[in-house]
Amino acid sequence: MTRTDPAGTPGAPYPGDGTGPPADLAADLAADLAGLAADAPAGLLDRIAARRVRVPGPLPDLHVAFTDRGVAFLRAGLDAEAFTAAFRARFARPLLPADRPPPGLLPALRSGRPGRVALDLRGLSEFEAAVLRAAAAVPRGQTRPYAWVAREAGRPRAVRAVGSALGRNPVPLLIPCHRVTRSDGSAGDYVFGADAKLRLLRGEDVDVDAVADLARRGVRLVGSDTTGVVCYPTCGDARRITAAHRRGFANLAAARAAGYRPCARCRPA
Repeated sequence: MTRTDPAGTPGAPYPGDGTGPPADLAADLAADLAGLAADAPAGLLDRIAARRVRVPGPLPDLHVAFTDRGVAFLRAGLDAEAFTAAFRARFARPLLPADRPPPGLLPALRSGRPGRVALDLRGLSEFEAAVLRAAAAVPRGQTRPYAWVAREAGRPRAVRAVGSALGRNPVPLLIPCHRVTRSDGSAGDYVFGADAKLRLLRGEDVDVDAVADLARRGVRLVGSDTTGVVCYPTCGDARRITAAHRRGFANLAAARAAGYRPCARCRPA
């Protein structure tokens, strides 16, 4: 990955073998700044280096790196050394330990609603930025297929590229790519593994077993015969349809042919 921004951004990889700066670079940098004849401008170090902190969250061993602009990198299942190596392989910044996480991060991880947490996403391509903005719009407790994200990103035919862009998401959980699923209704891949994806969705009260059952029966959309509206199965409106009035459809064309119109909330593709 390189650099851009739905809200900020990381940087280009180090030249050479891609392992990032030497392990003692951050310490040397801090020592050099401390040795200046005059005081360094306030906040200079934080404009040059990123900070690392381990935080509690919905997945184990969760670490984040953040800059003066916001959270730049998030990974689970790593110790501090492995996280630092993963960060340095991607970003041209020293990484220093932090005393506390950035404001709003812990509530965002607990609630699954990133809200106003600042993100530093410099270095994304325009397409990657558009994909992440679309994924960020999927509400907690709901899912959308890759094709929906491609359409919302302005590239409806780039479904495979959407999957690749989400796989490079530097801040999973804060940009909830676990809520993006395959068009056949199955959960699909995830940067932290399929089991973690299902765990996160269940934690948001998504009935993944019911959605999987619909997928096996070829049902991608559900509609209400009382309202004539068709939705994705996890849409909040779809959950309110009683069994007696629920109708299943393989796609939007079939629903339209039966006289149904697409939901204005989930906007099925």
